Amino acid sequence: MRTTRIAISAAMLGVLAMPALSATPASAATVPAAATAAPAMSCHNLPPLPYAVHAKTVTIRSKTSSKSTALGVLYKSYTFRVAKKSGNWLSITNKTTGVKGWVSGTYVYRDVRMCLD
Repeated sequence: MRTTRIAISAAMLGVLAMPALSATPASAATVPAAATAAPAMSCHNLPPLPYAVHAKTVTIRSKTSSKSTALGVLYKSYTFRVAKKSGNWLSITNKTTGVKGWVSGTYVYRDVRMCLD
């Protein structure tokens, strides 16, 4: 009786394994044409992220030096526009108050994203 069970189990395994062994592999030819027509999204063609204040406040300076005259304060909630960079300093216009000057890139910088493609 025990020999019969083993023989049946082996036969069952053989039948179950057959479809897996004879299945045709997926290929690019089986992909519908409509799926390949859309342009591929990539992290490399996305626009850069905006600048943001990463401190409670940042002093707006008249020159690219922490010892230069303070012109105003850039709070985290304020909006601003970056005109240019000079080393680690950014020339900004505070849209909330209208003050123009320089801020340190230590406290104002772009967020980053990670690409896995």
